[in-house]
This record gives sequence, structure tokens and C-alpha cells, in this order.
Amino acid sequence: MQAAATTHAMTLPQRLKDAFSVAFIALLLGIPMIGLTTTDEGGTALKVLTRWPALALFVAICFVGRLALQVVREALARRRARRPAKAPAQAGSSRLLTVIGWAGVGAALLVPVAFSDNRYAVDLATTVLIYVMLGWGLNVVVGLAGLLDLGYVAFYAVGAYTYALLSTQLGWSFWQALPVAGGVAAFFGVILGYPTLRLRGDYLAIVTLGFGEIIRLILVNWTSFSGGPNGISEIPRPGLFGYNFTPPGSEHSIADLLQIDYSPMQRLFFLYYLILALALLTNLFVRGMRKLPTGRAWEAVREDEIACKALGINTTHIKLAAFAIGAMLGGFAGVFFAARQGFISPESFTFSESAIILAIVVLGGMGSQMGVVLASLVLVLLPELGRDFAQYRMLLFGAAMVLIMVWRPGGILAHRAPTLVYTGPKGDQA
Repeated sequence: MQAAATTHAMTLPQRLKDAFSVAFIALLLGIPMIGLTTTDEGGTALKVLTRWPALALFVAICFVGRLALQVVREALARRRARRPAKAPAQAGSSRLLTVIGWAGVGAALLVPVAFSDNRYAVDLATTVLIYVMLGWGLNVVVGLAGLLDLGYVAFYAVGAYTYALLSTQLGWSFWQALPVAGGVAAFFGVILGYPTLRLRGDYLAIVTLGFGEIIRLILVNWTSFSGGPNGISEIPRPGLFGYNFTPPGSEHSIADLLQIDYSPMQRLFFLYYLILALALLTNLFVRGMRKLPTGRAWEAVREDEIACKALGINTTHIKLAAFAIGAMLGGFAGVFFAARQGFISPESFTFSESAIILAIVVLGGMGSQMGVVLASLVLVLLPELGRDFAQYRMLLFGAAMVLIMVWRPGGILAHRAPTLVYTGPKGDQA
């Protein structure tokens, strides 16, 4: 290991060449952004001013920073090479993640209590849980089965519009429409999965991206069906055992049933606990699927599809099952989204949503359930915390994502304990 680390260490000329190339790129990018600026000349014309000292300082920082990064990376590589080999502490790591998971569930249960008078905090926590549920659904397709899906938002939209149409046109309740919307989304998942069975990698990503755009364009242009750009409004909110969180005196009011004072926060708390329950059920379902033969086949196909075919595994059924189950979970999240908002339109289901959900899965660590939770917190909370920085908000958000991926290229939780561990005759792990 030490010999390998020494062999791959860069020489001084190589370091300087690499740092000069980075500095040159910084110079090209920095000329329009840092070296040049405009000022108003008496309200009649714009004058271009140069800031060459600032540009030179920026290029110098990039040059020195690149050299420093090289030194630090090589020092860390040498340190890892000198570190003695250790037995994998999979059991201890799994126990720690279990403790963290239960602590997170406890904290989630207490959010409405801690923020009982803060509507913004509860709304933000609800949004986080929606993305957690979406991330767990996409994790089945991308993280477990290894199928790159850039159009996952299509299933999110199918679930939302299915509930919106069933509730507004046929009078179905949230609980009646929930399984039906999930089944419709799963059907669309099979429709997407079947023609893409022979595709892999970039080609699969392009087809799934096109599928997501087809669904969005249908929703935009089929006005008589989906309302077009105007969307669907007055979507009923979910109730509890036939009663609604409405003011006293209205039909089937929980406040009248329980003889309690009405507060708009009651409905907000109910929606929060509802999405929390749906997310926890999603987690239990995915964890259970991983231990079944189908779940183990997903991971096998992800690692080597050709070997799976040689062993007699029907990869067609395995991929279709991954698409269908992932789409079903996305459809469930879409139903809740429509019920929570009370209004949906195609603008809520653009490609940027698919990109965010995929970023959650990749950033958290593909295949990691806990990683999806942590990545959802990062990707939802960072833009909110950056609102105080106004025009620099998205710049800081992008920089934070780049730093995380540089620091942890495999995701926040790159290590994931295997689903099954073989134990030898004496109980030793192999």
C-alpha cells in the first residue's frame, strides 16, 4: 500500500502544471465575472470598468489553493496507507445507525410540540418528509437496482393528478384514492420500464428524462383533462375517520366532535404526522423488500447484470418490479402533495424536481436509507437558511453541494451494511 501511494504521488513539475491549468481556467471564468464590471454613467449609458487586481488575486488564490489541495490529499493518502488493516466493523456501524434512526424518529415526533406556534417550521419539516419519501422511492430504482432514472417526477405527478381528479370529479376521499393512485403510478412505472429493458447508463437516463417531459407536456396541453397550465384547484384535504379539521359549525368538524377550540395549526399538525407515518411505512416496506429474493436480485442486477442472466435470474421481471415499486412510492407522495396543497399545476412537476430527488439519493449514498434522510435535510434546509444572503443564496447552495461531494464522493453515508452476511460453520463472518 505504501509503495502504491508513493508511486502515484505527483512530482513538483506535475503539481505546478496542474495548478497552472486550474489557474488558467479561473482566469477565463473570472474575466467576465470578476475582472469586468459595469457602472451607470449619469443615467444615459453603461461604462465597463476593469478590476484586474481583484482578478489577479482570484487567480492566485486558485493556484495556491490547488497546490494546497494536492499536498493535503497526498498526505491523507499516505496516512491511510500506513494505517493497519482492520476488520470491518459492520455490526457496530449498523447498531450506531439504528440508534441514530430511532433518535431521529423521536425528534420527528416532537417537532410539532417544539414548534407548536411556528407554522413555518412545521411546514418546512413537512416538506423535508415529502422529499425523504420521494428519495426512498427513487432509491429502489437507482440505489438498489442501479437504473438511472431522470424522470421520477412523472410518477409524482401521476399520483398527484390521480387523487386530484378522483376527489374533484368523483368525490373520492384521500384514503380511497391513495391505493388507487399508487397503483396507477406503478402501472406507469411498468410502461416506462418495459421499453427501456435493453438500455443502460446514459441511454436509460435520456429515455426516462423524455418520459418525464412527455407527462408534463400532456398535463400542460390536455386542458379538458388536467386543467392545463391553470391546474386543478379546490382539492379536498385529508380527514380522520370521516371528520375534517374545519372550524366549528361546518360539516363533520373534529372540533365539534371533540368539543375543543379550533386552530388552523391542528390541520397542519395532522398533515405533518400523516406524511411522517407514510414515510416510516415506506422505509419499513423498502427495508423489508431488500431482504426478500426480489430485493437481493435488485442488488445483484446492479452489481453485474450479465452474471445474473448466467445464473438464471429473470432480469426483465426484476427491473420492471423496481420501476413499478419505485413509481408506486412516488405516487403515494404525489397524493399527499396534492392533498396538502389543495392545488396542483404542471409547474410543480418540472425536471428540476427530478434533479433534486436524484441529488438526494446520490448525495446521501446510493442504497442508504439513512443517507436519504440526511441529504433531504441538507438539500431542503440549505436553501432556506441561505435566504438571508439574497442574491448569493443559490451560489452558496451550489458551493455547499460541491464541497460535500468532494469531501464524500460516495455520498454522506457511502458505507452500507450488506443485506445478507454469510457466516461460516463456526459462525465467523466471511
